[in-house]
Amino acid sequence: MGRKIRLGIVYGGKSSEHEVSLRTALSIMQAVDPEKYQIVPIYIRLDGSWVSGEPAAALPNSVDALRLAAKPADAAAAGGGTGQLIAAGKQAKAPILGLTEQIDVIFPVVHGPNGEDGTVQGLLELADLPYVGSGVMASAIGMDKWMMKNVFAQAGLPQVRYLGILRSRLDAALAEVVQQIEDELGYPCFVKPANMGSSVGISKAKDRTQLIEGLKLAATFDRRLIVEAFVAGRELEIGVLGNEQPITSVVGEVIASKEFYDYEAKYKGAGTKLQIPANIPQHVADEIAALALRVYQAIDASGLSRVDFFWDEAADRLYVNEVNTMPGFTPYSMYPMLFAAAGIPYRELIDRLVALALERHADKQRNQIAAEALE
Repeated sequence: MGRKIRLGIVYGGKSSEHEVSLRTALSIMQAVDPEKYQIVPIYIRLDGSWVSGEPAAALPNSVDALRLAAKPADAAAAGGGTGQLIAAGKQAKAPILGLTEQIDVIFPVVHGPNGEDGTVQGLLELADLPYVGSGVMASAIGMDKWMMKNVFAQAGLPQVRYLGILRSRLDAALAEVVQQIEDELGYPCFVKPANMGSSVGISKAKDRTQLIEGLKLAATFDRRLIVEAFVAGRELEIGVLGNEQPITSVVGEVIASKEFYDYEAKYKGAGTKLQIPANIPQHVADEIAALALRVYQAIDASGLSRVDFFWDEAADRLYVNEVNTMPGFTPYSMYPMLFAAAGIPYRELIDRLVALALERHADKQRNQIAAEALE
């Protein structure tokens, strides 16, 4: 292009990961080449309203600046055409976003539900805008741990034993659910909301009392719960980058100071150590890379993902834990550090992701949309 790439960054969102998203957006805005990109901030407030900022003349220097560097979207400007993003919501807020300036590509960094789960991706598809990351289906599968595990099982990927539990069944037959978990998974086990990220609402249960508490906690975040059997393993992670010919990063290890890698450890340090590259045998690193590519292909991911594993060192056995289709870019985030160790620094990583978004969008334009009318 003969001008700067107009990069819209969508951040914030109606989820418990709102603050994480702000940190990710700030990190990206501070890292991009200002000679190459014109940043257009697009902020989703906690109440669900959307505001769009003027293209940033200077890089923001704080999370608070991201909250302030925005103005209410101009409802009167809502029209149509390429590069305009229009979203309709509740009548009191409709339209909640209107961008009249040309946007070349969107980088959505809304983590968790109502953002990372395919909802924002669907909106961008309707707006016919290129965007970084996986499409609607892969994003939805990557967010819903229950569905993710079903897809992994279908693809023959190794994973720990698990049970999916509906909140309605928990309400109606708690004792029956607890007995089933004890019979099929035993203790300790992990209880999680199916549709939350950043380890929000996750607990480790060592007995019946903790299990019941964990189920009730997870049920406050989602109507679908997942319970996983415990495996004594090291936590290993790898990054994947690309569309249909993806590459992998080095393998990193999470050495948690707590019993598991929770929200505090991920985003506030909390004594957790990240070992990059991981001190593991080469055959384990090779197998992780191969399995990560299978995971990526199983959900039809694109752009980027981080794939997490457990390695039972004693048995030399790997288990796929989960895939994160929009990993964070905070100072404590594993994904950019994994690729930095692989020789792709942060700024170049963003450049590649933008290029992959444009590539994927261009490929999609080859699809025939209209069918011939039937006689």
